[in-house]
Amino acid sequence: MGDALVKEKNITNKILKYLKSLDNCFCFKEHGGRYGTAGIPDIICCFNGRFIAFEVKTEKGRLTKLQEITIQKIKEAKGKAFKVTSLEEVKNILENLEV
Repeated sequence: MGDALVKEKNITNKILKYLKSLDNCFCFKEHGGRYGTAGIPDIICCFNGRFIAFEVKTEKGRLTKLQEITIQKIKEAKGKAFKVTSLEEVKNILENLEV
């Protein structure tokens, strides 16, 4: 596994651990591959009744075209979707969600 993938996995694990510690939060890691749906963000979350998806990348990581399209479709469906590079970003997003 390349360094970027290892780092991305570490960031994802930190975010999942944090989300699972919150009240009113359900989340899971989307496992890609043959049986997954291409383009689906890494973490799917329902927090305080809001649908939120997080695509985890390293600082230099870029979204694929399919990931960009999927994030846009989530937003069009009135869900929230974000590219994030750290746990701090996720905390900031959750703190600033409109109720």
